[in-house]
Amino acid sequence: MVKEPQVTLKRVSHWIGGRVVEGRSGRSGPVWNPATGEQQAVVDFASVEEVDQAVAVAKEAFKSWRQTPLSRRAEIMFRFRELLDQNRRRLAELIVLEHGKTLADALGEVARGLENVEFAAGIPHLLKGSFSEQVSRGVDVYQIRQPLGVVAGITPFNFPAMVPMWMFANAIACGNTFVLKPSEKDPSPSLFLAELLKEAGLPDGVFNVVQGDKVAVDRLLEHPDIKAISFVGSTPTAKYIYETGTKNGKRVQALGGAKNHMVVLPDADIGMAADAAVSAAYGSAGERCMAISVVVAVGDNTAEALIAAIKERLPKIKVGPGLEEGVEMGPLVTREHRDKVASYIENAPKEGATVVVDGRQDPITKREGFFLGVSLLDHVKPGMRCYDEEIFGPVLSVVRVKTYEEAVRLINEHPYGNGTAIFTRDGGAARQFQFDVEAGMVGINVPIPVPVAYYSFGGWKASLFGDLHMYGPEGVQFYTRAKVVTSRWPDPSTSRVDLGFPQVR
Repeated sequence: MVKEPQVTLKRVSHWIGGRVVEGRSGRSGPVWNPATGEQQAVVDFASVEEVDQAVAVAKEAFKSWRQTPLSRRAEIMFRFRELLDQNRRRLAELIVLEHGKTLADALGEVARGLENVEFAAGIPHLLKGSFSEQVSRGVDVYQIRQPLGVVAGITPFNFPAMVPMWMFANAIACGNTFVLKPSEKDPSPSLFLAELLKEAGLPDGVFNVVQGDKVAVDRLLEHPDIKAISFVGSTPTAKYIYETGTKNGKRVQALGGAKNHMVVLPDADIGMAADAAVSAAYGSAGERCMAISVVVAVGDNTAEALIAAIKERLPKIKVGPGLEEGVEMGPLVTREHRDKVASYIENAPKEGATVVVDGRQDPITKREGFFLGVSLLDHVKPGMRCYDEEIFGPVLSVVRVKTYEEAVRLINEHPYGNGTAIFTRDGGAARQFQFDVEAGMVGINVPIPVPVAYYSFGGWKASLFGDLHMYGPEGVQFYTRAKVVTSRWPDPSTSRVDLGFPQVR
């Protein structure tokens, strides 16, 4: 009997103190190739002791990094930006192999992450304080912002490069040291980013990566030397991160799930709205927290025209492996997630929805890998699972309403409030919508209103736990704390004892 040759799987380990450190816990997990369904790597899962090692290294590095001049920090960010630009395709290919998204989509992810690095490179300006002269006789007051210390990021599988850059670019530029716990589903991009940061001149220990699962997460949430936690993921986990982290005295920003609605008014350009809905619903196989998952059509005529236009576009979407030429949508990240998304399609008719296009019938599903075609549901209503829950897959639901007011009420009553959009030619209606709607990010004839890097990202309601949004100006605020200094250089002729409460004189 001939034995099959043993295939040696790639091993993905930790990055601590400026080098790869192989795991010693004895625990690990599989990393799949979503396009083939085959395991391609093994990722080490950190023990409590390994997390402690990374935090200890980061704490030691903080002593000198916080004293590094702003100009030097900016210089390193500029160098990192150039290296990232030069290696963007290599990083994008890593993302495709482990996440499954198309190469074009992965390149877009890298580009949006790079924007955040560019913003952080302006740190000398961003950390300027304020100064008030002569607030009292001979007294000046000024405010400065100082880094927190060791901070941590826990990031999701759907953006394994961009979301970490949302966090660590500002955190490091502000003078903190960083411990990243990336998703165990696609862990390799985090190590590639670590290598580029080291090549850019970042001192060892300033940026560290611990691979792992809930053991690593819980230790970061409990560790007394972690001063702040940033998280992006599902709402139940975001709530857990927020409650556990704050209970342990940490500053926390935890971004949760979404159910993003796109309102289409009767005056909208139906072709433009259909293009936008298809692009925003099925891009990255719907595995985006800013994906449009619900179209709210105002009026039955609008709904019929829009559904016809969307249905006409769906057969033209090419689904396949992300590195294949011309492919527009790749597989889902795991078999389990693919099957969960398919269950929403199966359940929809039982609850009264109409399956207009069934992605489970797409020939692509017969290929190896975690593929699911695009799906379109009509007559969806609140109370149905496909409406109430975040599907996080290539499923677009259409809800029919009679009036603008009903559309706004629908959005505002949903527990999520991440992003929303309206399509109309009426400037007054658009302005009223941005005033009325309860969501953190609003698009006007823009289906995915992800803010540019010099604004901040985050939703409302169950889509965000914490006070500050991510990246941009609020990111700088999150990773620093204010200190106010009141200063007087003594003049012996005016010095006297005064036990009264200080007053401005």
